[in-house]
Amino acid sequence: MSTPIIVMGAHGRMGATIAQLIRNDEAAELAAVCERAGRGEGLELLGCEVGEELGAVLKNHPGAVVIDFTAVQASLSNARVCAEHGNPIVIGTTGFTPAELDELRSIAEKNPTFWAPNMSVGVNVLQQVLPELVKKLGPDYDLEMVELHHNKKKDAPSGTALKLAECLAEARDWDLQEVGNFSREGIIGERPKEEIGVQTIRGGDVVGVHTVYFMGPGERIEVTHHAHSRDTFAQGSIRAAKWLAGQKPGKLYAMADVFA
Repeated sequence: MSTPIIVMGAHGRMGATIAQLIRNDEAAELAAVCERAGRGEGLELLGCEVGEELGAVLKNHPGAVVIDFTAVQASLSNARVCAEHGNPIVIGTTGFTPAELDELRSIAEKNPTFWAPNMSVGVNVLQQVLPELVKKLGPDYDLEMVELHHNKKKDAPSGTALKLAECLAEARDWDLQEVGNFSREGIIGERPKEEIGVQTIRGGDVVGVHTVYFMGPGERIEVTHHAHSRDTFAQGSIRAAKWLAGQKPGKLYAMADVFA
């Protein structure tokens, strides 16, 4: 039985990719797409309902899973609407503040809700592997990260970089809010031992590159993840949507739950 899916922002880079991949997935059905007023031209070619107001669309598709890669405030609003109608929602938007994530967690208590800043298999495996490297290498190795993305990306550092930095910090029993350094300029003095640097580069059409550096006495280890195509994230979101369709509310789900 195929999972009905509704795609938000179907004219955007991610939305368009997701919609096309769903059409080629035998276990998924493109039930509807949503776009802002004036941006729906051509979407009728997808062969599904095209709407501007999510609440109105959900009335026609009870139980359909919504996939949202739009913007923070839009994603929060869509999560609220999904909770009102009982439709599960998969969110890949990044840039949420801690307070906004708390609201998502609150919504997840009453409606199946999923959020992941990166839905690729490789990045989620890294979240499990990196802490082991931190522990095995020990405290003499400085931890740094550089992330590269296209020039249209609005948030910095990327949600993926923050997630990876959090797993590094947790491996050393640190709080990233206290040890994270996201900008260096001027006479800053020696690097503190309890610090994780996360630096941002933007340009061109880079889909996403994250490099973690373990720098110790006499050697350096670099672990890099390259995202070659948005299809990687789109396929992950579709996989999450098919999984979420069978889940109950109670927690804010993540890719680790899908893999488990």
